[in-house]
Amino acid sequence: MPPTSEPNAKPIVASYCTTFLKPEMRHIYRQVTGLQRYSTFVMTRERQCEAEFPFPDVELIPRARKNFLKRFYLKYMRKLPPVYYRGELQVLIKLLKRRPADVMHAYFGHTGVHLLPFIQEWDKPCVVSFHGMDIQGRPQQEGYDAQMQELLQTVPLVLARSKSLMDGLERLGCPKEKLRLNRTGIPLDQFPFQQRPMPVDGSWRFVQACRLIAKKGLGTAIRAFAKFHEKHPKATFRIAGEGPMKGELEKLIGELGLSEVVELSGFLSQEDLAALYARSHIFLHPSEMPPDQNQEGVPNSMLEAMATGLPVLATTHGGIPEAVTHERTGLLVAERDEEALFRAMGQITAETDTLYILGQAASQAVREEFEQGKQIEKLESYYDEARAIGGVRRPVN
Repeated sequence: MPPTSEPNAKPIVASYCTTFLKPEMRHIYRQVTGLQRYSTFVMTRERQCEAEFPFPDVELIPRARKNFLKRFYLKYMRKLPPVYYRGELQVLIKLLKRRPADVMHAYFGHTGVHLLPFIQEWDKPCVVSFHGMDIQGRPQQEGYDAQMQELLQTVPLVLARSKSLMDGLERLGCPKEKLRLNRTGIPLDQFPFQQRPMPVDGSWRFVQACRLIAKKGLGTAIRAFAKFHEKHPKATFRIAGEGPMKGELEKLIGELGLSEVVELSGFLSQEDLAALYARSHIFLHPSEMPPDQNQEGVPNSMLEAMATGLPVLATTHGGIPEAVTHERTGLLVAERDEEALFRAMGQITAETDTLYILGQAASQAVREEFEQGKQIEKLESYYDEARAIGGVRRPVN
């Protein structure tokens, strides 16, 4: 394995994330801060949510000085990628000369495409991780799909959060031998198992935590809950998260007469979210494939809820069946089937013993398959493997 720049020092990974970090990117924060055998610094073009995601070593990539004639020539005459005409290529080369690293981790596939010219220029290996929506094509962006295929051929390893994403990447042309499963790791000490008293008066508490976007199946969840609420008028449903569908969901809740029992709580801190799970009985996550083919990986919030002992009602979508086993850790229904979801609500609340059993099995499954320490060990082993393979091999003239 190639040596690090300093004897006896930890090897260094340069973690590149275009925005560090958006609220829904907590899983990336857990990876960056959870490394043990590697040290890391973050490279980013935009810093967000510093209070929520503090990190001491962030390199904010400076914007290159504007030279409109040069930019026009590179963009329109030579038709080079943005990393060239925006001046970022030289900025990255200088940064990594100043701060040598042994490997780079580019978070998100589209970021890897953006950085492809640099990846091909750099003499060290780069791994790219895919998380869900970044597997989509971009037909409106000329040459993007070809660049994605070139990226998958260029990097030594390609990481994916779920087996379903691995299958999708293989269909895109990624060699199977390059693919590695990079599970989301959950800090179990922050989401401990909770033994919940079950209601005897029908006051069931459902919860969903996610971005308010189409693929999360929120409309289906609310309409199914409306039917359940007719039979159990003391039941409540709380949705934690922010997103562009908030107004649409508020309208739906009002039209269904659920304003007193369905609450949009907004974005919650990790501590408040854990407390919400502890007060709830059932976690909903009926994800569905939206028109833009934005596929779900394995939802982070679902794993956190399961760790606390919440059984799950979800759909056979994306990576969800990799975490939720039907009739063992929850119940799975077809996408967009609110009637099936309503029936599953009735089935799961019919026997409290069943709910206990499902919840305990859900917690155990997360502990066995998604514990943070184990997943960090795997991630660092992938860094080891990439370093052993080395950087881009150019043909010998």
